[in-house]
Amino acid sequence: MKATFVDLRKRSSDIIDALNRNEAVTVYYRGRPKAIMRPITKKTSRASGSVKDHRSFGMWADRADMADVTAYVKKIRTRHTDAL
Repeated sequence: MKATFVDLRKRSSDIIDALNRNEAVTVYYRGRPKAIMRPITKKTSRASGSVKDHRSFGMWADRADMADVTAYVKKIRTRHTDAL
């Protein structure tokens, strides 16, 4: 479906109906496409997996400056003028 920004305001129910039919809605501004609205599809719950299964888990595990987390956080929270 194609819609203008005016249509978003005046024909919002038609746009919602199109999304309910699993149609993508292309939004035009001054004759040029500016956005595409797509219906949200149900995906599997992210809660079912473990945090350790995430690809970024442990990415800084080998950093020596973060071995003592408390000291690292204290260091980055100090103002630069305090360090002088």
